[in-house]
Amino acid sequence: MATPRRYRVRIRFVLIEASSGGYDCILLDVDNGPEGLTRRCNDWLYSAAGLLAARNALWPEGLLAIWLAGHDDRFAGRLARSGFSVRVIEARHDAHWQGEDDIEAHVIFLAHKIP
Repeated sequence: MATPRRYRVRIRFVLIEASSGGYDCILLDVDNGPEGLTRRCNDWLYSAAGLLAARNALWPEGLLAIWLAGHDDRFAGRLARSGFSVRVIEARHDAHWQGEDDIEAHVIFLAHKIP
């Protein structure tokens, strides 16, 4: 193929460079949760510094949406302390197609920037 179908983005640097409030919405589906289970370098995104960088990259009243494998009260508190109003939505997924008999509940944190 002449054009690559995937590429790596170092979101940390994108957020820092975009600190002027240029985004309406930032959507993150990076890891299973704030602990950076797949890659330790993802931890920064969920830290106070990472959330502040995301907040600064958003327009007033912008939205930060983050998918997690499960609910995390500490992370919800960190979002609130970082200047967001937080709403958590359960995203249920039927695992029958994987040969499992249960329904998994993942969550999406909707964090609206408080101007």
